Amino acid sequence: MSLPSVEQRRFKIGKYEIVAQPIPSSAHMLRYTVFVSGKRIGATVSVPTESDCRFLEKPPIVPPLKIFSSYRPGRPKKAPAPG
Repeated sequence: MSLPSVEQRRFKIGKYEIVAQPIPSSAHMLRYTVFVSGKRIGATVSVPTESDCRFLEKPPIVPPLKIFSSYRPGRPKKAPAPG
């Protein structure tokens, strides 16, 4: 028994060209590869929107990590019982 497979598709969203190819050993899932001016910029498993394509082309800037400080104050110590 062979798995039913889907065919390759090509379509455009704005300036982005999307190529949908079947994922190997999957009956119905597709990998959507995104191209801009013939250059591959990324791939998704769900149908990308134009916003997704813009995010793949120019991801947001991630600030550098802050060095973890070893001083971590906790609860104040209880005062000794009078007596």
